[in-house]
Amino acid sequence: MADTGMRSLSLLEHVNNTGLSTVGDLAAAGFNIWGNSFPAADLPSPGATSVVGGVPFRFPERAPDGRDNVRCRGQRIDVPEGRWDWVHVLGAAERRTEDPLLLRYADGTVRPQWLRMSDFWPETEPRFGELLAYRCATMHYPRHVQRTTAPAIWAQRVPLSVPDGVVALELPDNPALHLFAITLQAGERVAV
Repeated sequence: MADTGMRSLSLLEHVNNTGLSTVGDLAAAGFNIWGNSFPAADLPSPGATSVVGGVPFRFPERAPDGRDNVRCRGQRIDVPEGRWDWVHVLGAAERRTEDPLLLRYADGTVRPQWLRMSDFWPETEPRFGELLAYRCATMHYPRHVQRTTAPAIWAQRVPLSVPDGVVALELPDNPALHLFAITLQAGERVAV
């Protein structure tokens, strides 16, 4: 990726949920407790970079076991050295959520910032001012395709009030919150 002040983070070592499925293998995924999933054909290819609201996101590569998103369970994600002003995320919640994202600094300081994410459920509006990143044409159930529902993935941003010295992000411990991509931004904010 060109030096644009943006840095996509790899989430491959953290993926722990399968939320995307194909028509030929509907039961392979279970984004939520009922086994609903996003149609993979409606979303970027694994490892592809797409731009949402001016922010480049690298859609996660699939792990060997098919996992493709991070169900938040307090994972620590290391951050490359630099001055970061924003954390941008692509994600969705099984129900809308508001939880602290912990910013860990080199000097041992921990600063919480709110990570708010709207529901993936079809036809819901953004609750927290997120940008709609993707609206799928259908939703997958374990044994059928529901053609009248359209689940969403949202683009949300979190400010870093102290941009220097961040070494890691600690995700909330909330398994209803799922992340597909994270991009760090240095410099001016973008319109979301």
